[in-house]
Order: sequence, then structure tokens, then C-alpha cells
Amino acid sequence: MKGHNESDNRPRAAGNILVVEDNRMNRMMLVRSLEQQGHQVACAENGLQALEMVAEKDFDLILLDIEMPEMNGYQVLERLTADVHWRDLPVIMISAVEEIDSVVRCIEMGAEDYLTKPFNPVLLKARVDASLEKKRLRDEQRALFRKFASEEVAEELLNSGFSLGGRLVEATVLFSDIRSFTTIAESQLPQDIIKLLNNYFSLMFEAIANEGGIVNQMIGDGLMCIFGAPLPLEDHRQRAVRAALRMMELIRGFNEEQARLNRVQLRIGIGVASGVMVAGYVGTQQRATYTCVGDTVNLAARLEAHTKVVGEPILIEENTRLGLDRQIEVVPQGAVRLKGKTKVIKVFSVPVENFG
Repeated sequence: MKGHNESDNRPRAAGNILVVEDNRMNRMMLVRSLEQQGHQVACAENGLQALEMVAEKDFDLILLDIEMPEMNGYQVLERLTADVHWRDLPVIMISAVEEIDSVVRCIEMGAEDYLTKPFNPVLLKARVDASLEKKRLRDEQRALFRKFASEEVAEELLNSGFSLGGRLVEATVLFSDIRSFTTIAESQLPQDIIKLLNNYFSLMFEAIANEGGIVNQMIGDGLMCIFGAPLPLEDHRQRAVRAALRMMELIRGFNEEQARLNRVQLRIGIGVASGVMVAGYVGTQQRATYTCVGDTVNLAARLEAHTKVVGEPILIEENTRLGLDRQIEVVPQGAVRLKGKTKVIKVFSVPVENFG
């Protein structure tokens, strides 16, 4: 029986809690009670100080007084819920008066819960534990989403929810493909092919992510990447081409190591196109994926395929070229009528020799 009581007195999970209270005595009482429950506690004497602390350190929960000088609790809560980085941080409002209008206002503004002074220790513990448990579950949900989607797509899904459909965006699409992969696969054991692809993809993902892009699809040995959706990027054209150049640089180093080990080497082709497209979730309510569709996407895929024709590893079109600075060299390849296109397209190659 004694062991059962001790277990009930322990918190489900210790948290890092910020107490925002201008009254010194109330502050001390809260800190002592929370520390006895096993939590780590920091204090702020007013709303401005609280926001500064939240910007500098991660907290699992905030206990926020309503009546404070300089910036009251309502104002602090409004700032927290308006910021994409802080909106999931649970906040328990505290007040000396239990007014139903105040409680309703706080909950509508995004507060997790509401407590009145003087604090009932049993109620305080129950609401703190419940809020920390909700925070833990939200963090686990976010981590799970990020295993199956890019960080940007996961954040949009968590913040905006899921719905089929899309919106028009201005972005850049990059397609890449391993040359003669079917031939390579025929000469390798299946487990060696999986290892080869995993090593290759880890390098390509690094190059793409470092420039703010997301890998939208992996189709066999091919990649479709987006720069500028779901989060907008002002210099999406520049970033996409820099990512392509970095991919080529990493492949060069990868092949040097493969040659040293007497293993198969890879060659890739990359096509990049920029313009308006529809970005959103495509599929059904049971199974969907975030992607971009439109003529720009098709053009990038055609440019990647055309690299085999002209023997250049990176090809871009006119709209992408217009977004590049002078540090990136381009070479005109003429006007080309690509497969499936009715109009000729001005095509440019991007030399990789002088990059890096």
C-alpha cells in the first residue's frame, strides 16, 4: 500500500516549467510545490521577462499570472499563440479571482487550463501533469510525422490540418535520376543495391535540405524535390541550382571512395524548372501525399530526361536562369522542343567544374 501511494505522488514525467508571477510570495509557493513534484522550475516577474526567457530556452509548460505590470497575462498569451514556434507550448493561466468570463477568454485565446489562487496542491499537480502529458503526446506526434514527411510538410500538417486540394505557389522543382540504374541493379546483389541507394540518398538529402528544399518523392532511384513549398522561399531558383551543384560535388566524392573500394560508381542527371504550380495533398482521405503538380513539374522531369541527350549533368530553363546571380555560370543549349511539349524551350546547362 505504501508503494502504491509513493507511485501516485510521483509526476508522470518531470517537466521544465516557467512560472510567471509578479507576487514574490505566490512565486515561491508555486516553485516549492512544483519542485517537490520533481519538476525543474524557472521564474519570471513580468510578461516581458517571460517572453525573453521563452525565446532563449525551451519550456514544457508555462504557469502565467493574468494581473501583472508592464504586460498582463492576456497580452503574453496572445504573443505566444501567435508565434508558430510557441503556439504548441501549453499555458495554464492563474488568477486570484475565478471569473467565468476570464476563464472563457483564456481558453478561447489558446490557454490549456486555468487555476485560481490560493493554489490547491492536489488540483495544481493534476492540471500540471495533464498539461505535460498533452505536450508529450504532441511532441511524439510531431516526431512521428517527421519520420514519414519532411519537417516543413509535417509542420504544415500539424498547424493547418489535413485536407485534400491545393493552392497556387511560385516555386522550383528539381528532378534527379541515376544513369543506367537498371544495368547497375542487374550486376549487384539486392542487399548491395539497397545499401548503395541508402548511401546515395543520404548525400542527396543533405544537399537538398541545406538549401531549404524538400524531397517530395523517391521513385526507385529518382528524386523529385521542391524549393518554395509548403514554405515560401524568395530565392527558390538560386537555392535549387545550388543544391544541384552540391549534389554533383557530393557524387564526385562518393565515386572517388567507390573507386578506391573497387565498387560501382554512379552518374546522375538533374533537371530544374521554376514557375507557378499547385501544391497540396493529392489522393484520398485514407491515403494522400503532399506534392506539386502542373506544367512546371512536367518541364523539370523532361529536362532531367534531356540530360541524357545533350550529355550535360544539369539542365535548367529560362525562368530558373533569370533567378540566378552571376556566381553561377550557365551555358545556352539552344531552343528545344522537349518530349510532350508543343512549344520550344530555351535550355541552359550549368557547368559543375568550377563549383565549390
